[in-house]
Amino acid sequence: MTSAITSRPVRTASPAPPALGGLGLFTVLLAAALPLVDFFIVNVALPTIGTDLSASEAVLELVVAGYGVAYAVLLVLGGRLGDLFGRRRLFLGGMAAFGLTSLACGLAPDAWTLVAARVAQGAAAAAMLPQVLATIQATTSGPRRAKAMGLYGATAGLSMVAGQILGGVLVAADIAGTGWRSVFLVNVPVVLVGLFLAARAVPETRSAHPEPVDVPGTFLLAASILTLLVPLTEGRAAGWPLWTWLSLAAFPFVAAAFFAVERRADRTGRTPLVPPSLFAIVSLRRGLLLIVPFSIGFSGFMFVIAVALQQGAGLGPVAAGLALAPLAVVFFLFSLAGPRLVARYGTRVVPTGAALQGLGLVLMMLAAWRSWPDLGVVELLPGAAVAGAGQALQLPVVLRLVLSEVPAERAGVGSGVMVTTQQSSLALGVATLGTLFLSLTPGMGMRDALVTTLLVQCAGVVLTGLLSLRLPRTIV
Repeated sequence: MTSAITSRPVRTASPAPPALGGLGLFTVLLAAALPLVDFFIVNVALPTIGTDLSASEAVLELVVAGYGVAYAVLLVLGGRLGDLFGRRRLFLGGMAAFGLTSLACGLAPDAWTLVAARVAQGAAAAAMLPQVLATIQATTSGPRRAKAMGLYGATAGLSMVAGQILGGVLVAADIAGTGWRSVFLVNVPVVLVGLFLAARAVPETRSAHPEPVDVPGTFLLAASILTLLVPLTEGRAAGWPLWTWLSLAAFPFVAAAFFAVERRADRTGRTPLVPPSLFAIVSLRRGLLLIVPFSIGFSGFMFVIAVALQQGAGLGPVAAGLALAPLAVVFFLFSLAGPRLVARYGTRVVPTGAALQGLGLVLMMLAAWRSWPDLGVVELLPGAAVAGAGQALQLPVVLRLVLSEVPAERAGVGSGVMVTTQQSSLALGVATLGTLFLSLTPGMGMRDALVTTLLVQCAGVVLTGLLSLRLPRTIV
């Protein structure tokens, strides 16, 4: 009897994963807001930057594009490095680097130094942001994860609108004579607070089976993003030289090479940067497909409305930013109600949100058509409020859905893929809808160019609504 008892294997309890408390969640959401705020905060500051630094239109576009492209190119690599070396470590390092590069942007003596600092700032953001989602995935489960992901989605959407509003307020406030520089310098105290909190409240996690960096895949993914985004963002301002067309022609071949290399690595047992097997997860695949048109339309709208209100309607940076305040307020309120609506109606709230967003855009088009050039917060309020409600019923839900079934050990690469898709699409929106608007303005006038661009965005909203009908009905 004794031998039978002693021969039984002794089961040891596996250590429980570290939990993310309320302060830790606040800290990672603060970090999630910073890169998105900084993508949009410069929109209303660009005219002032151009005047102060004697920067051409092409260089000003690089101030926006340099950040966005560096950010998009390095996001998946940032997620993989967090899995490998520890997400808290990469989070702290990325946040510290984001603060230092923000300081460099704010102190830049000339336009090209600002461009270089913005590229470095984008790289720092790419090290920091994937760790936010990966940490949430690895340290929460069940209702706590659903709540955390809902708050992440609300933070992401609100940050994009708040960045533009904050940019206008800071430029106009001209704090201590800093002018446009304050839109970058404001990050420094926020980063210091974030580092203090993160050191105490964010637990360390890493993949149980860390995977080495896929060098060929990293190179080809970077080349794919660069050959698409750089010519689209710089082409119009540069006069569409030959290199822009050669780069766009090369894009499909480089992208195909990236896919072939990743598929071969997956089949032979090596670890690709973006495992094609990850796309077997239906919720991830269909959610990513929906993020693309949504993000293109969102960022394109934000850029176009900032230019139209300042250069066409003659508003100052504060008034141009505050014109979108109703969108931000309604987005926030509906984001809070989102989790309850999803619990009751599932992902059916997403096509409803697309319909509301489309209605909001139509109302803003009518306001621009009737009131131009007297277009401000009052005229835009009905459309902006309805559009904000629609966006809040889409973005937080889809971001939560994409990662809902990704295994915890692949949290880093999953979050990297999702944020790369979102960020690339945001940059693509500025490049495509922004280029369309600026190209139409000389011939059509700014009012008609604005209405036409919003009409094109409406087509994208229709596509988003149709794609949302194929989403899984429930979220795990």
